[in-house]
Amino acid sequence: MAEATGAAGPVSGRRLFGIVAGLGLTQIIGYGTLYYSFSILAAGMAADIGWSLDTVYGAFSAALLAGALIGPRCGRWVDRHGAGRIMALGSVAAAAALIGCAVAPGPLGLALGLVAIQLAASFVLYEVAFPALVQVVGFGAQRSITHLTLIAGFASTLFWPATAALQDHLSWREVYLVFAALHLLLCLPIHLWLRSLVRAGSPVHPAAAVPEDAEGRHPDRRVLLILTATGFSLAGFVASAVLVHMVPLLGALGLGAGSLLVGSLFGPAQVLSRFLTMTAGRGASPVGLAIVAAGLPPLALGLLLLGAPALAAAIGFAILFGLGSGLNSIVRGTVPLALFGRAGYAERLGWISSVVHIASALAPFLFAAMLERLGPASSLWLTAGLGGLAGLVFLEIRRKSGPASPAAAGDAVQTAGSNGASRFRRAALTACLHRR
Repeated sequence: MAEATGAAGPVSGRRLFGIVAGLGLTQIIGYGTLYYSFSILAAGMAADIGWSLDTVYGAFSAALLAGALIGPRCGRWVDRHGAGRIMALGSVAAAAALIGCAVAPGPLGLALGLVAIQLAASFVLYEVAFPALVQVVGFGAQRSITHLTLIAGFASTLFWPATAALQDHLSWREVYLVFAALHLLLCLPIHLWLRSLVRAGSPVHPAAAVPEDAEGRHPDRRVLLILTATGFSLAGFVASAVLVHMVPLLGALGLGAGSLLVGSLFGPAQVLSRFLTMTAGRGASPVGLAIVAAGLPPLALGLLLLGAPALAAAIGFAILFGLGSGLNSIVRGTVPLALFGRAGYAERLGWISSVVHIASALAPFLFAAMLERLGPASSLWLTAGLGGLAGLVFLEIRRKSGPASPAAAGDAVQTAGSNGASRFRRAALTACLHRR
């Protein structure tokens, strides 16, 4: 990795590798313990407290919504106090929430514990990890975000079997205690280290990162923010609706036993898309990649609907859908940075992520209602149309954003001028100004 420049000054390639690798580990643990493990442990929770499995999943969905609502406020705290400090506090909060859930005496305690876990998740997952990279690395964090999502893409691959293996020997409560220890012993030291890196300089504040009157010179900033949130929300709705119902949907379309095989291809396709972006797509425009990410799922659904029950069509669907989903997790972090710059980045990302998470939480229920009223084929065509609409929204964003965003250009000017007229910073400035 080449040298980058962040809030704390130049970041060497070796240190940048350590930052991305460390954050990658915390993201694997964060997503694995706070999100992916739930589907393995839910049945044990239901049997333990006397709830139906549907009720336990309903409580988890409500917890996801609660976590989504705190996103914007968490983003403001990140912008004000630095991502490293917030993530360190989040590690402690995540451990405390997991312990609280593990010792919950009854249904109400479990429900409150699940809410606490998702509130804590808002302080340690992508919505804070991406700003951490921006604050430490600078505008060049776009590439580091891609590297981070590639590492974190293995969270489900590692934690689904690991959680199942632990459950063979431990109760779900004891598994949560083990997970709490991971946050305290592994994640907390890494986040404290990141906090020290940001403190070596200063957190990014609006007055320091955007040239004066940038807002006035770009009257479409608010419109761009609304469009960005809308595009990602539509894409999130499509992904959540299809993924939750994927295996039964494939069965309803005639795939039978092949449904599990097709579903298993989704995760590797996600990782593949991130790897391709890291290698072949490193010079691509973030908004251009967002258009591709939004266009792949409707293309995948069209292939499935036109080709089912042929296994080849279903395999193509899983690969295309996985590629789009993996790419979407990258552009969720890079598009706001490219459009608006570093000033207020965490808060903007918090607002966008909040809306996306709400749409994603509602999608399975709304899609289930569509399935009941319209049937699988019509529901999938309608969902594909929503995905196509997301692509049109990003096309409009590209039209409105023009060849370069003033906020991003302002970040590049600040970065270029921070340490004289070195050749590296002049090259970085030129690249930023012509990025799109």
